[in-house]
Amino acid sequence: MQKRKLGQFEVSALGLGCMSMSQSYGKPDRAESERALHRALDIGYTFLDTASLYGYGHNEKLIGEVLKGRRHEFVLASKCGLFRDKVTGQRTLDARPEKIHEICDESLQNLQTDVIDLYYLHRLDPKVPVEESFGAMAELITAGKVRAVGISEASSITIRRAHSVCPLTAVQSEYSLWTRIAERKVLDTCRELGITFVPFSPIARGFLSGSLRDSSTLGEDDLRLTMPRFLGENFISNLRLLDEYVQIAKENNCTPAQLALAWLLSRDASLIPIPGTKHVRYVEENAAAADIKLAADVINRLDKLINDSTVQGERYNEAFMKMMDSENDK
Repeated sequence: MQKRKLGQFEVSALGLGCMSMSQSYGKPDRAESERALHRALDIGYTFLDTASLYGYGHNEKLIGEVLKGRRHEFVLASKCGLFRDKVTGQRTLDARPEKIHEICDESLQNLQTDVIDLYYLHRLDPKVPVEESFGAMAELITAGKVRAVGISEASSITIRRAHSVCPLTAVQSEYSLWTRIAERKVLDTCRELGITFVPFSPIARGFLSGSLRDSSTLGEDDLRLTMPRFLGENFISNLRLLDEYVQIAKENNCTPAQLALAWLLSRDASLIPIPGTKHVRYVEENAAAADIKLAADVINRLDKLINDSTVQGERYNEAFMKMMDSENDK
């Protein structure tokens, strides 16, 4: 696979998001996840993404157990700030310096590694100045527990504040044809500061694969059933975009998912999307997107078809939207 620069690292043009191996999109399948992780490394993925939150430690443990003997083959990213509270058992947002240190130590143990290559603050904690959080992140670098740091779902102002304390290697946020928030200010901010932008959910949580036509087929614990874009009239309206989109993919001899990834890779040579999957066949399908070149007229056609104006519904429910500092860029 082609390579792209990620700060001090050189990684595959596409990374692998590992969250779905533990939660949110159907029942986890340990055996298939193990095969997918090994297959990803075998065909050239060199950038894996996880977090303390994913499966409440399950995802980090999975990677640590399955890939311990291949740790030298990939750049490893994880995240702090969101986790399960040991007392209440609830999902908790806490980015105090002492908690960042504590969660990092737990992640190192889960991952069975001495160092995390890229460590993100998963979400901005409104109770803690971001400067304090990134003071702690800088301490982790000094201690040799982390090589580089980043932030997820942050606004341009927050990115600048964090970067002034501890230089950021990456900003990770949702970005795809149907989620364009990063285009408001964050992408320009990253270019100005020399920060790599890492798009997550680049296939729009499976919507741009073209295979999800009926949200009632999703399992009751599927995260998409909490997202307005996949519900009711919003979903019906969004489905109307798919027929032409799928036709464009056919005209370009690729799958709809590959088309979504190729569009992103064409936006900027510094972007490193991290499509998530737990299936070997999608690991392979997504990897092939790195070799697809889209003509300018195809890109323009996609931009006109699927964008902020044509997609209906918020990307998260009201409670989750309040946690998205990235939404503060207007």
